[in-house]
Amino acid sequence: MAVSSIRRIGSRSPRSLAAALLALIVALTVLVAAPATADDQPGLTVMTRNLYLGSALDAAVTAKDTTAFLVAVATIYGTVQFTDFETRAEAIADEIATSAPDLIGLQEVSNWIAIGPGTAPSIDFLDVLMDELAERGLSYTVAAVSANATVGPVPLVAPCDGVVGECLLIFQDRDVILVNAARPGLAVSNPQSALFATQAVLDTPVGPLSFSRGWASVDGTFRGKAFRFLNTHLETEAFPAVQEAQAAEFLAGPAQVPGAVIAVGDFNSAADGSTTASYALLTGSYFADAWRTQRRDPGLTCCQSETLTNPVSELTTRIDLVLAHGARAISASVVGATPFQALPPFWASDHAGVVASIRLR
Repeated sequence: MAVSSIRRIGSRSPRSLAAALLALIVALTVLVAAPATADDQPGLTVMTRNLYLGSALDAAVTAKDTTAFLVAVATIYGTVQFTDFETRAEAIADEIATSAPDLIGLQEVSNWIAIGPGTAPSIDFLDVLMDELAERGLSYTVAAVSANATVGPVPLVAPCDGVVGECLLIFQDRDVILVNAARPGLAVSNPQSALFATQAVLDTPVGPLSFSRGWASVDGTFRGKAFRFLNTHLETEAFPAVQEAQAAEFLAGPAQVPGAVIAVGDFNSAADGSTTASYALLTGSYFADAWRTQRRDPGLTCCQSETLTNPVSELTTRIDLVLAHGARAISASVVGATPFQALPPFWASDHAGVVASIRLR
C-alpha cells in the first residue's frame, strides 16, 4: 500500500508539481500580506481630538467696557457660524472612520445656545458629530463627559430681531470620551469626571469669568487586561501657574490607579519645553509620550488661524498628546494636518489630532 501510494505521487508530471507549488506560494503570500483587521490588532487604538470651539474668545475676555464686550460676543458667535462645524464634523468623522480608534478623547466639545428672535441657529457639537458617525455606520457611544465652563446667558446684540437684551447667548464647554461599541473584547465602566481645584478667573465688564477645566475618565478591560482612560484639557499657556497646578493635580489624582493608564488631551504645554513645565512634569517619571515612537517627525498639532482661512498650515507646536503608564506605545500618527476642502474653512479644527496604538502589559 505505502509503495503504491509513493509511486502515484512520484508519477505526477513536473508541470503539475510546479502548479501545486505555485498555488501554495500564492496562498502563503496572501496570508502574510493581508491587512490586520480590528480584531487582529495587538493593542488599543486611541485618539485625541480638539474640535475647536469655533472662535477665539480673546476679544471678550480683554474687553474694557460693556459695549466692547457685547460687540465681541456678537463677533465671536459670527465667527462660530463662519467656521461651520457641521462641515468640519464631516471631516472629523471621516478621520475617525479611517483610523478606527477604540477610544477617543474630545476637547472643546462646544454647545452654543442662542435664544431670541432672529438669532443664528444654536449648535451642539456633540450631537452634530455623533450624527455624522452614525451616518458612516460607526458604533461610538458617549462614555464620559466633563462639563467644564458654562458662560452666560449674555446679551447677543447681533444677529437679533428684538431689542437689546431680548436675545441671549450661552456657551458650554465639555471634554468627552467616546468608545467604539463594536470593538470585540473591549468593555468600559465607572465613568468619572471632575473640575480642577485651580482655575483661571478673569475680570470682565460683566463680572468674573472662569473658563473652568477638568477631566473625564473610564475604567476598562481589553481582552482581560485592565486599564484607565483619561481625557483632559489644561489651561492655556497664558496662565502657566494655573496650568502647572492642574497638571500636578491630574498626575496625583485620576492618573494614580493600579495597572495601565492611558491619558489623552490638549495639554497646552509644548513638548519641546518652550512654554510651560507641565509636559516635563507629566512625562518626567510617570507617563511615556506615545510620540517617542516617531523620532524624526515633529508631530505638530497647534494651531491654525481662528477663522481657519489660512491655506498653508500654521502648526508650530506639539501640545496634543497621548500618554501611557504601564503600557507601551506601538505607533503614533497625526491626523487633520492637511486641508480637507478647497474653500474655507480649510481645516477640520485649529488643532491636528493624534492617533496611537497602545499595547497593554
